Amino acid sequence: MKYEELLKRLSEDFGDWWKKGYEIPEMTNNLYPYEKLFSPIRVNSITIKNRLVMGPMGNISMCEETGRPNDKMLKYFEERARGGVGLITTGLIPVSFGIDKSLIELGELSYFPRIDRSRTVFAGWRDLAAMCHSHGSKIFIQLTPGLGRVGNPQCLVNQKKFPRSASFNPNWYMKEVPCLRLSDRSLRAIIKRIGQGSADAKAANIDGVYLHGHEGYLLEQCTNPAFNRRKFGRYANYQNFGLDMIREIRRRVGDDYPIMYRIDLSLMLNATYGDKMNTVSPLKKFKNERTVAQTLEYMKNLVKAGVDMFDVDLGCYDNWWLPHPPGSMPSGCYLDIAKLVKDYFKENNILSNKGLEVPVVAVGKLGYPDLAEKALREEKCDMIMLARPLLADPEWCNKAFAGRTKDIIPCIGCQEGCINEFVEGGHPQCAVNPRTAFEDEFSREIPKAEIQKNVAVVGAGPAGITAAGVLLERGHKVTLFEKESVVGGNIVPGSYPKIKYEIKNYLAYLTHCVEKYQENPNFTLKLNTAPTASELKEAGFDVIIIACGGTQTRPPVKGIDKPNVYSAIDILMKPELIKDAKKVVVIGGGVVGAETAYFLKYEHNKDDVKVVEMEKYIMNHTCTANRGHIIYYLEKAGVELLNCTTLTEVTDKGVKVRQNTHKNVPNPYVTWSPILPENVENPMDRFSKIKDEHKERFIECDAVVVATGVKSADSLFYECQKVFAAPEIYNVGDSFKTAKIFEATRSAYRKARSI
Repeated sequence: MKYEELLKRLSEDFGDWWKKGYEIPEMTNNLYPYEKLFSPIRVNSITIKNRLVMGPMGNISMCEETGRPNDKMLKYFEERARGGVGLITTGLIPVSFGIDKSLIELGELSYFPRIDRSRTVFAGWRDLAAMCHSHGSKIFIQLTPGLGRVGNPQCLVNQKKFPRSASFNPNWYMKEVPCLRLSDRSLRAIIKRIGQGSADAKAANIDGVYLHGHEGYLLEQCTNPAFNRRKFGRYANYQNFGLDMIREIRRRVGDDYPIMYRIDLSLMLNATYGDKMNTVSPLKKFKNERTVAQTLEYMKNLVKAGVDMFDVDLGCYDNWWLPHPPGSMPSGCYLDIAKLVKDYFKENNILSNKGLEVPVVAVGKLGYPDLAEKALREEKCDMIMLARPLLADPEWCNKAFAGRTKDIIPCIGCQEGCINEFVEGGHPQCAVNPRTAFEDEFSREIPKAEIQKNVAVVGAGPAGITAAGVLLERGHKVTLFEKESVVGGNIVPGSYPKIKYEIKNYLAYLTHCVEKYQENPNFTLKLNTAPTASELKEAGFDVIIIACGGTQTRPPVKGIDKPNVYSAIDILMKPELIKDAKKVVVIGGGVVGAETAYFLKYEHNKDDVKVVEMEKYIMNHTCTANRGHIIYYLEKAGVELLNCTTLTEVTDKGVKVRQNTHKNVPNPYVTWSPILPENVENPMDRFSKIKDEHKERFIECDAVVVATGVKSADSLFYECQKVFAAPEIYNVGDSFKTAKIFEATRSAYRKARSI
């Protein structure tokens, strides 16, 4: 198959991938013992104890403002080393401060860890290396020449300085902001700094250097003709910047120091957007992307220059779901890409300068031990990279080695804690592991309480189950109440669609946790039970934790209670309710509404699906990668998205809506640009004010599915408080504030540790 045909096929397959041969994995241990996963591998002069690599996760705001790794960052990495991973890689560490203007904030501070600043940062890196080595893990530092067009454009507003790039490229966050072209002199200066950073890393006892050359960051901008459109000078040849960098690193560190390179086989912009590449700004500027054949040739030359190993994926910021595959994409999505590269190296006898085979590290949702082991046994790759799975469970490796796969906390692919949290101003965390990035605050072992208390936890969703587990570890007596016949709360209906298989696996994990709790004599589970405040008071609990979740809402419009109106939760669990409906309108374009539309179109083949959303954006406040994947394939399936549109009435034959048709209403199908955080002002936005140009519209349909969110089910909390049902009463999760699993588990964990 030709390379471009492979890319096109992958782009087509990632919509209804479960019909295209991708398996839906579970936390099984059918291939245990995992002999391939836990076999050593040599890279240059070092031996890594197993085939598992902790992937780079941006360590934003996990260091001191000087860039020195602090206790938060050190403990975060040590926890993963202690968990048994063979090779740890850091998040990206820029070296181009002062050249790449997007790196520095006001006050000459940075939210990035640094190794280039001065000796004041070195001690942190030496401590980090020592911690990893104590647990038998090697560690590579991921260096980046800079961010370029994907950097923060606020440097223009705050510092009156333009961001920089390989050529005159638009900024990704604000396409109206131009990135100025870096001179050859500046690029040579960056190369020198990469060499110095590598030498400093070696002196700090770090085991290797890992170059961030994918996803459209500055190294890729300089080494991909999509972004590098220079006509003159040494770096008009798109390979020279990367090759010169490798040669400089080799000059500074010698031949025995490992170099790893992260690369995308293709940006996949043409395969993703097709004809849009000719018409849409800024995509049409990037049409001349590096081909797969060119990438393979470049990789061959990188090996000649001194690269020892690669990890390979697809995509860039402009199709961000590809380099950051969300929960709705298939697991093992890039194994074919890894095998393609591995076969190319073998067929062309490409060996490292040490005469060794060049390991290819597979990436892309490989957090299932059987899936990872199978990929190695079938020689699709040489190593397995786990990034988010090791945030979800730092003990993944140790548990897999022992065959305890059911005990592994599965990543759910939501990207709310690991990515969206720092995009909106926080630091990386994890939705299903509240201790991630708080290892410096919360000890590994949950301390015993001084006084045993009798605790009622009402609601067995993620918050309630998390709280119950911590309370039992503390030594308390716990009674967990659940009004339904099964545990899981609102993630039960959320686990039904094929694209929510990782939620289904998380539900299986929570169920497994409750089964383990039942082995503890201090635990009682009461299903099909919804206690009242007076009943809880009469039982004499010392502590009551309300984790009742949320209740569905419906907009107060005429006809909303008609028999042709259904809730999204009901349809997800019982799609047969509308089996005869051909035309469906989903009211609400948040995560649930958009994913329900996806479920109806791709799994139940509805002829006509429309989504009505009153706000400017579909799936607002959702990770760009997650919303991009869903919206892109909704468009491909012909689902009409109506943003800035309000439901006014439901009739027996359809719905009446009020749609704003002003020219500045955002195109709901844009997936090549992000939604800015609300606290970031776009100075160009004053030119795109949306005026009131509403038109009435009738949409014919057979069924109306309401997905307008939930409201906190907090009445029990206030009733308990009113009657003083217990000396301590707390409200956590959705019953306090409706949010996501991330917020629910975080609040429950923290509260339970304090009781």
